[in-house]
Amino acid sequence: MEMIEARDWEVAGAGMLDTCEDVLELEVVEGNPAGIRQILDQCFPESDLLLAEGTITVPQVFVSDMDSTMIGQECIDELADFAGLKEHIAAITERAMQGELDFVSALRERVGLLKDLPETAIRQCLDERIRPMPGARTLVSTLKAQGCRTVLVTGGFHSFADPVAGMLGFDRVVGNQLAIDKGVLTGGLLGAIVDSTVKKQVLLEEAARAGEGALSLATGDGANDIPMIEAASFGIAYRAKPKARAAADGWVDRGDLTAILSLLGVPRDQWVAD
Repeated sequence: MEMIEARDWEVAGAGMLDTCEDVLELEVVEGNPAGIRQILDQCFPESDLLLAEGTITVPQVFVSDMDSTMIGQECIDELADFAGLKEHIAAITERAMQGELDFVSALRERVGLLKDLPETAIRQCLDERIRPMPGARTLVSTLKAQGCRTVLVTGGFHSFADPVAGMLGFDRVVGNQLAIDKGVLTGGLLGAIVDSTVKKQVLLEEAARAGEGALSLATGDGANDIPMIEAASFGIAYRAKPKARAAADGWVDRGDLTAILSLLGVPRDQWVAD
């Protein structure tokens, strides 16, 4: 607090939340958000934090990325392993998530490398490799119980996103469609590609559908998630790449996905367990 007050910003209140005793709440009057963020990040490295200009409460809309956010894997990297190309494709994925490559071009390149892979590899990959992030089911189930609409939006593929959404309880899924012919991947995609622009558009559409003044929450980890994170009322970067973390209102670096519930002030006795 001394560092905040040294900049002539008034700390109007400070204390642990009544609903979540492990969450410290600070109320700062007329502080510069970027400056406050810098101070808090310096004082609480590898923390779980959410900074907002208004009251923090449960949103009406939750839109989340899938790979490395709701699940612990990058689906295309794991699928590539069945073609003996994981190391090569994972390197492209990492550069795209860091914001070093154009997402659409990188996606087309990676999908093209999977040409002739049997469709059966998708089911095997799902069964053997894809696992939810710790706390994912509790986060989604609890938000739904609080009246929040939940949407999974991914630059990945419906072949993975639909089962994952069903497992976690999402209300809607938006993703890309792998082209498959005679039981093998063609190396192409069907329809329009879900990129960062589409992710943001989905968030804005869902917020508008929820009604005037509706609050929205977005979570993600990569550069492709930045526009929707910035557009959300509460944009939280989950164990994210540096560019995504820098664009967010908050981040989870330490806890699992249930840390978001604590940051929103949802009491533990209202959490819906896995």
